Formats: sequence, C-alpha cells, structure tokens
Amino acid sequence: MRETSQSIFDISGFIDGRRLSAFNYKLIILSWLITFFDGLDMMMISYTAPYMAEGLELSQGMLGNVFSAGILGMTLGGFGFAYLGDRIGRRISIVIAAFSFGILTFITGFAQTYEQLLLFRFLDGLAIGGMLPLAWALNIEFVPKRIRATVVTLIMVGYSLGTTFAGPLTNWAAPHFGWQGVYFLAGAGTLVCAAALFFNLPESIRFLAARGGNPEEIARLVKRLDPDAVVGAETQFILSDEPEYKKQFRASQLFEGRLLVLTPLIWLGYTASTLTVYLHASWGPIILENLDVGRQTAAWVSSAAALAGAVAGMTLMRFTDRIGPFAIAAFPVASLPVLFVMGVMPIPTTLFLVINVLVVALISGGHYGILSIASIYYPTAIRANGGGWASSVAKMGGVAGPILGGVFLSSGLPVIKIFLFLMLGPSLLALSVIGVGAVVRGMRRKEEEAYGAANA
Repeated sequence: MRETSQSIFDISGFIDGRRLSAFNYKLIILSWLITFFDGLDMMMISYTAPYMAEGLELSQGMLGNVFSAGILGMTLGGFGFAYLGDRIGRRISIVIAAFSFGILTFITGFAQTYEQLLLFRFLDGLAIGGMLPLAWALNIEFVPKRIRATVVTLIMVGYSLGTTFAGPLTNWAAPHFGWQGVYFLAGAGTLVCAAALFFNLPESIRFLAARGGNPEEIARLVKRLDPDAVVGAETQFILSDEPEYKKQFRASQLFEGRLLVLTPLIWLGYTASTLTVYLHASWGPIILENLDVGRQTAAWVSSAAALAGAVAGMTLMRFTDRIGPFAIAAFPVASLPVLFVMGVMPIPTTLFLVINVLVVALISGGHYGILSIASIYYPTAIRANGGGWASSVAKMGGVAGPILGGVFLSSGLPVIKIFLFLMLGPSLLALSVIGVGAVVRGMRRKEEEAYGAANA
C-alpha cells in the first residue's frame, strides 16, 4: 500500500494487507528470547525448591508461600506494567521490566533466610509480571489480524522452552554451584537479553498511531516494513478499524460493547487455567518425588512435559486463527478423562510418568490457547491493559494454586488424589472459550450482515 505525502495513511489496512517479513521475524525472535528467560525464572523455583528446603530448612508450607509470593508480585506488577505499556509505550516498558527482573533474579541467589527469599521472589514477580502481555501487544500490533493468535503462540514457545530448560539447568548447576548458581546464571543471561532489547526493539506502530505519535517515527517504521511506501512527516496516520480513546485509561473501557461479555469470560478461563498450570508447575517435581520418583528423574519428566506442552500449543495455533476460540476447548476437554484415571487408578510408575507428560501437554496446550486470545480483542489504545489485566487477574489463580497444593500435600490425603482436583481448571477453561467463541461468531455474523446490507 502506498500513499503520497500530506495524505491519510491507514495503518490498519497497511498491516492487514501484509505478510510476515524479516522485520516481524526479528521482533518475534527478540520477544521469544525475553519470554524464554521469563519462563525460566518462573519455573526455576520449582526445581530449586528441594535444594532450598534443605539449605534454608524450609517446610512445605514455607515453600508454598515462596511460590505464591512470586506470583503475587507478578499479579501486582502486571497491573503496573500494563498501565505503563499503554501510557509510555510498549518498548520502554519491556526494557524496564527486562532489566529489573534480570537484576532481581541475580539477587535472589544471595538469599540466606526464608524472609529474604520471600522478599526477593515478590520483587522479582513485580518486575516480571507485565512482560508477557507487553510482548503480546507489541507483536500483535505489527501483524495482520488473521495470524495474531499464531504469532502470540510462537512467542509463547520461547516461554515454554524456558520452563523446559529450568530442569536441566538446575540438574547441572545445583550439584556444582548450589541452587544459588542457578539464579546467578539465569539473571546474567536475562541482563544480556535486556541489553539486546534496548538496542533493537521498536515501538509499536499501532500504539504510535493511536496516540498521535511523532509522524516521522511512524513513517520510519512504515518504511522499515515497506521501503517502497511513500510517507513522510506530513502524512496523517490513522487506525480505521478502531474507536478513539482518551489518553487516560479507565478500567471501565475493558467492559465496553462486546467486551462486557468477552472480558469476564477471558478472565474466568485464564484464571482457572493458570491455577491448574501453576499448581502443577510449582509442585509437580515434589509430587513425583513423593511418588518415589528420583529428584533428577522428576526434573527431567517435568521438563519433557513442558516441551510437550509447547508442541501442543504449536499444533493448536493455526486452528485458533482459522476456527476461532472453539478450537482451544479441544485440549482441556481431552485432559479430563486422563486426569480422572490418574486420580483413581493404580498405574505402574513408568506408565504413570508417560501419562503425566501427556496430561501436562494437554493442560499446557489449552493454556497456550487462552494466552493466544487474551489480548487480540482489545483496541490498540487499551491492549496492554487488556492483556495485562487479564494476566494479573489470572495470577490470582496462580497465587491460589501453589497454596492449595501445599495444603493438599500437608493434609494427609493420598498424593495421587490431587489429579482429581486438577480437573476443575480444564472444565472451566473449556466452558469459557466456548463462550468466547460464541460471542466472536455472533460479532462476525453481524459485521457480515452489515457489510452485505451496505453493498446491496
């Protein structure tokens, strides 16, 4: 699409008419790298927890509090960074978050008491809490609507590989350098990645257009996407597919129009899925140890499950873009009979480990599905807040999950019965995404009818 100077240039049409280019792939790789360290940081606590429990004399209840302190920090940080992302921009907010959680991850390695560990995990969570929604928003705003869910899922593969790498990293580093060495290595790697973001990450073109940003900066981004586009400082850049919003964000904007139904459904499904994922992620290795699985074997099994989840998410992404949110329900529905069998039937250890990988893949696949649509239905001006609020509200499930897991494991009930409790999350997720799909289908039908009437 080409426009002359002193003309109106529609950023929406320009982006939707394009295919992914080298610019997009570079942005995806940068986002993939920082989400890798996001996932690594989130999951390390699960694998280092047994070493921490021994070195710092922590009970299971204390470990549950440590898990939840980080998630509580992520919840609060998600609100804060979402506000910054829509206020000062995606780029600078991502860079601030990356440097902050890199430093705090490194500092966590110096914790010598339970109280220090609680504090460092909470502060680390504050910094890391807004990273994923900001990365989603930045990438969504450079790609056509038809592949937004796919791009979000691609970015989340980086997160999944980070969670997968946490087990092998701990298995290698902890015996030689202690659990502290795991945090030193991860923190240093995050800081290197943050520096790469600082020098290479662009600002969102749709954010600049929605905020009436510097036309010269927008024109430079347009030319990076299409060198043949004729635009300049006199060009007026617009978003024809979105309403205008006042610069000051109000929470009520998340419930305007179709969002009145979509936002609660997304929050419910995201929260239920997060509770399940965080409970299993936090306690998974320890649950396996309680079932007489060796510590390093448990770490490898959990890592294999995380990788299987990434593969499941990748298989789902194109179906979500083509079919819509209905496709996401397939994985949580499929996980229910598997969880039931795990919770009620005696299963040989080797087969149990294989089934455990399968069920985590199904749960994770559904979780990637809800992540892929958490931001895409919000207008640009409030997209970071839309995704950030959804992520932060969902973290309440993340806070509850580890605590409930700790209570369950301390209750004296058979450990295996925890898989029956895990059935709640996939059930609610399936119902939620079916509801989102129904709303989106009705919305598209109305748009098609309006278009047909206008062209009759």
